[in-house]
Amino acid sequence: MKEEALDNMRVDELVALFTRIALDQDKAEIDDDIPKYNRLLRQMKMVMAALKARQGDQRGALLPLHYHRNAQVRFTAAVATKDIAPDASRRVFQSISDRNEYPQAADARGMLRELDGKFV
Repeated sequence: MKEEALDNMRVDELVALFTRIALDQDKAEIDDDIPKYNRLLRQMKMVMAALKARQGDQRGALLPLHYHRNAQVRFTAAVATKDIAPDASRRVFQSISDRNEYPQAADARGMLRELDGKFV
């Protein structure tokens, strides 16, 4: 994935790509394919940066993903939007934690501690 390609994508296309990457991450984690997960994480960060760099910071376009059926999509969208919508992101992390949606529940609990300023 090249930055130039991301620069030429519409916001809705970046959101669709973000969703696909998160779903692929979920599968890679289930398959215990750490190298693939790490590649996808780098791609995810590039998409997040591309959205942030857009005029007006377009990470808000990810907010509807807070309601996606897949926990990995919800979790990554909440991570991507925690700086612009901390309360909404907190609700996503809390929901994943409360439902014990593993493996994301452990990461969600870590994000809740981070938001509370408790780095354990």
